[in-house]
Amino acid sequence: MQRHAISDLKAWASSSSRRPLVLRGARQVGKTWLVEHFAREHIGAVATLNLERHPRAAELFADPSPQRNLAAIETLLGQRIEPGRCVLFLDEVQVAPQVLGRLRYFHEELPDLHVVAAGSLLDFALADPAHHTPVGRIEYLHLEPLAFDEFAAAVAGDLVVAALRNHQLEDRTPGPVHDKLLGLCREYSLVGGMPAVVDRYRRERSLVAVAPLLHALLQTLRDDFAKYAGRVPTQRLQKVFDGAARLVGRKFVYSQIDRDDRAAPLREALEALCRARVCHRVHCVHGNGLPFAAERHDREFKVMLLDTGLYLAALGVPLGSLSLADPLQVQAGALAEHLVGQLLRSTLPRHSGAELQYWSRSAHSATAELDYLTAVGTTVVPIEVKAGKPGSLRSLHRFVAEKRAPIAVRIHSEPPLLSEVTTSAPDLPPQRFHLLSLPFYLVGELPRLLVALAERLGVA
Repeated sequence: MQRHAISDLKAWASSSSRRPLVLRGARQVGKTWLVEHFAREHIGAVATLNLERHPRAAELFADPSPQRNLAAIETLLGQRIEPGRCVLFLDEVQVAPQVLGRLRYFHEELPDLHVVAAGSLLDFALADPAHHTPVGRIEYLHLEPLAFDEFAAAVAGDLVVAALRNHQLEDRTPGPVHDKLLGLCREYSLVGGMPAVVDRYRRERSLVAVAPLLHALLQTLRDDFAKYAGRVPTQRLQKVFDGAARLVGRKFVYSQIDRDDRAAPLREALEALCRARVCHRVHCVHGNGLPFAAERHDREFKVMLLDTGLYLAALGVPLGSLSLADPLQVQAGALAEHLVGQLLRSTLPRHSGAELQYWSRSAHSATAELDYLTAVGTTVVPIEVKAGKPGSLRSLHRFVAEKRAPIAVRIHSEPPLLSEVTTSAPDLPPQRFHLLSLPFYLVGELPRLLVALAERLGVA
């Protein structure tokens, strides 16, 4: 299967200032496959040292000399590791996080050697002050589940992906093509982007066939709760995870998880789930400008799960009972909002741990909420998701009128359309703006289309 991160690995491998790379991501998002596939296809070979399978492997790094470390690894693996022609891959490095501190010496003394480290629960080790990571001597790459176009390439072929990537602002998608792409995106919303699940669906094209695999992956994530760093009880982690699934699309309130438990321990459990990357916060912000985090409501946020397929499995929704005609109505449209969040996350820079944000305000007779905010240059762009009929876009109009936003986005199931609209917020002066209406299958192209629109309008 095609992965966008291959291009990031290519750029990393060819950089003259290359440093050891640490690959971060949740369990089962394809980290090991990605590194080993890239190494064989673009470097020549890979030497994989799995620190979980070799519990004493950390002893190989006891000597401060990276040359001696490398010789010891070669002996253990029975494999020659030639700089420039072989990637040294340290997998499941969270088992021995002290190894990360040794990577600085590889960078300094063996600069021609391609070194990659990865681990499913690596963020716990990176957050632990007891383990010193070599600041400025390593770089990071974040891996998410497959994006929609990666799913479409696996299931329907490259011509579908070309249709997505070639779409321009004024293009009108023919009805049969729109129906096919929307149908594929609805399939993606149910299957999700976990590589093993997508691969089975690609081969069998059956929701019934992938359902057991989704539940098995979900159980694997739950089994990991006992491995989380700290003293968060497994039962509490389970309770918060299940509660997060129920609250997708709504403000996360600890009392709705368990009225009899205190907020502090529930907050600690949620932090652990986010650190393991099985959950992600979507922060509420004012939306007046960038950076969004400068005006963030720290106690007001939503939570989404790692993947839509796992989200449905966590809810206990039987995939076979869902109609592909309109599955996005699940949980009163929460699946649609989660889908767009997952698609937006796939467009974030993979070298940073960027997060999503939304906008909400509560005022007398003027309560409003927008599902997401993004930006093009320094211009804030509101995004409203419509799972069903188009609707009035009342919250979007209010945001545009208040912030004088020149561009807004609506995500829905209708064909793409760019139009010029006047706001209709009753207590605010009218404001002209450009409304970019996109079907769900084009969310992955949103950054490119927003740049094109901003350039046309001359906005920063």
